Amino acid sequence: MERTKVLVIDDNMSFCNITKLSLERGGRYQVYTATNGEQGIAMVKRHRPDIVLLDIKMPTMSGGEVAARLMENPSTSRIPIIFLTGLVKHDEVEAGGGYLSGHPFIAKPFRTEELIKRIEGILLEDGEA
Repeated sequence: MERTKVLVIDDNMSFCNITKLSLERGGRYQVYTATNGEQGIAMVKRHRPDIVLLDIKMPTMSGGEVAARLMENPSTSRIPIIFLTGLVKHDEVEAGGGYLSGHPFIAKPFRTEELIKRIEGILLEDGEA
């Protein structure tokens, strides 16, 4: 069985490493990490992940800018993105229907089970899972 490829783009290296370890623990995911937008875009092109987990607030290039660049490129525009943010609270996510600029988002901190449920739901919607 082929593992689902996930790319985590977040300027906090510890967060990337914890998320990678948490997702890979079950053996269903292969997780790549990037700590800035430029590196993340290059890794999307190199690894072709099934889904991108993208921090909104990052120095140099925001998650919104990364998402826009990925959406502009025909070879990366269909890769689903889940925004991750500490800028909103869990109840604000629910009040907003869980979407930001047309992309689903999850408030930090989150439980691994919550993240996996969201990833699987998005991939099912896109016909990937």
